Amino acid sequence: MKYFFIITNQSKDENLRITEYIRNYLERHGKKCDIAEYQGNADKNGALDAKDYVCRIPEDVDCCIVLGGDGTMLQASHNVLGRDIPILGVNLGTLGYLAEVEKSGIDDALMRLLNEHYVIENRMMLSGVMRDDVRDEALNDIVIARKESLQVISFNIYVNGMFLNNYHADGMIISTPTGSTGYNMSAGGPIVEPGAQMILLTPICPHTLTTRSIVLSADDTVTVEIAAGRDDAVLRAEASFDGRNGIEMKTGDRIEVTRSRQTTQILKLSQISFLEVLHRKLV
Repeated sequence: MKYFFIITNQSKDENLRITEYIRNYLERHGKKCDIAEYQGNADKNGALDAKDYVCRIPEDVDCCIVLGGDGTMLQASHNVLGRDIPILGVNLGTLGYLAEVEKSGIDDALMRLLNEHYVIENRMMLSGVMRDDVRDEALNDIVIARKESLQVISFNIYVNGMFLNNYHADGMIISTPTGSTGYNMSAGGPIVEPGAQMILLTPICPHTLTTRSIVLSADDTVTVEIAAGRDDAVLRAEASFDGRNGIEMKTGDRIEVTRSRQTTQILKLSQISFLEVLHRKLV
């Protein structure tokens, strides 16, 4: 690798101190390195939101180094979609599963990177299609949640065209194995090894005592339909892809979710197993 591109959540790296350190390190070792320009809107405190991060990645970039938390990594996965560019995460957040490198291990990580002591994991993504051929991709999850407060949504779930179940819940999470440690885990869903190939279906706050998550084959097609409410009331929800692009849905609308043809390339430097990482994060 000769050309590196750094994407930083600037609200977590004051004055780009760590970002500049990494660039200087790489340039001292004869590598080319550029820093993404932030094109979002700052909040009242001057902080920049990773979800608003829009950057143009040069054509000949070999690797993206992402500084922030899992949210920044998810945004970066969309920045490199279809580009076959691996991303390496440096965790500047709190509980990061996607961002492997901690601040204390940056020097060792850069040395391993330059010596090509790494593996690249191809992580499964999801593709969601709605009305009018509205389509997007997700590395973590596609979430359909209530749009109005204190309103329970009725969901009809179909798998490969066959009716599975009706859920009354605050929302539904369709997750990849990578996303199993995100919203899915918070909603009580199963934790899955991120290299696995499967689709997880987890209701959010279901109004029942017996509802459980369902694990499906990665080759299945999951259709989520917004059903009518009590007395045929029109229910309104919102679909988001990795927390982005909230798309309004109402009774009668459907979203069809399948395994995407795209993958995200995650660069892994350590030989630590997923179970050991999980143990460290959960303790």
